[in-house]
Amino acid sequence: MANEHRVTLIPGDGTGPELVETVKAVLAGIGATIHWDEVVAGESAMATFGTPLPENVLESVRKNKVALKGPITTPIGTGFRSVNVALRKELSLFACLRPCKSFRGVKSRYSGIDLVFVRENTEDLYAGVEFPNSSKEAQQIIAWGKGKIFPDAGISIKPISKTGTERVARYAFEYAVKNKRKKVTASTKANIMKVTDGLFYEVCREVSKEYPTIQYEERLVDNLCMQLVVKPELYDVLLFPNLYGDILSDLGAGLIGGLGIAPGANMGNGIALFEAVHGSAPKYKGLNKVNPTALLLSAKLMLDYLGESSIASKLEQAIEAVIAEGTHTTYDLGGKAGTKEMGQAIVARFKKLA
Repeated sequence: MANEHRVTLIPGDGTGPELVETVKAVLAGIGATIHWDEVVAGESAMATFGTPLPENVLESVRKNKVALKGPITTPIGTGFRSVNVALRKELSLFACLRPCKSFRGVKSRYSGIDLVFVRENTEDLYAGVEFPNSSKEAQQIIAWGKGKIFPDAGISIKPISKTGTERVARYAFEYAVKNKRKKVTASTKANIMKVTDGLFYEVCREVSKEYPTIQYEERLVDNLCMQLVVKPELYDVLLFPNLYGDILSDLGAGLIGGLGIAPGANMGNGIALFEAVHGSAPKYKGLNKVNPTALLLSAKLMLDYLGESSIASKLEQAIEAVIAEGTHTTYDLGGKAGTKEMGQAIVARFKKLA
């Protein structure tokens, strides 16, 4: 019998609410006792609250310590800054966890992929320290460059700290130990950015000494991109600063067949937010068409985090079985089922496993 848990629920934008409803139905159907505290963020919050991230959202997550979030739309080039990034910053969710695992029945050029991407979540170029060319700050930095920077440049600052690196590196090694992984590979461009990326390596090396049972190695990020395509079987847990981790974890999703089966989690000290990696797909809103697998696998990670490992394991088995059979899957997985119907099929399969 599962324990009872209270979790903040953020439905999100576009197809987010219908994905969330399917996940709620699946978790209820498999016996996970979750009491949801539903709050609104993103585009859907703007009209009511005048902000995409109302304070009550942060208050709810801080109180419950665990949240599940549907995809939230991030405007490109204009509008509000990413709510996803803001949540990570405001809640100090310093580690992004993205497992990438092959599933039978998903079309891909690869099979047998089982990689875990761990990304620092709060600093690097995503810290948002930017100055337009017209600002005094940008002009001062351009002057400091002594001819290395064009005079009409905008400026972004790339902070990488010992504090930020140490906590995400320790998370990666702890994850490896807990999940019986064998190796952690840190990846940067330290041959060029010797101060910032070099510091990332220095700190990772120091942390690795505390975990003698886990092999540690380093790869330059451009070389790693090539090797992940050519021989991904060489890698296990991969550890990155923020920007590289964002890019390479999408590459990992490509190895397993796409973002539709890629779960995600953002971890802090005693607080965690689980979310699908893909976007909000507004053109499919209300059509009962989109694949719920990524958010369901994110919910599986949440169940593991909550100590419901037995239910979590059977949920993943049920998802894998339904995808492999292919008769109750959404269009992108080759089937004709809707979002809700695929969820129902997963519950039915789960009950056969129980």
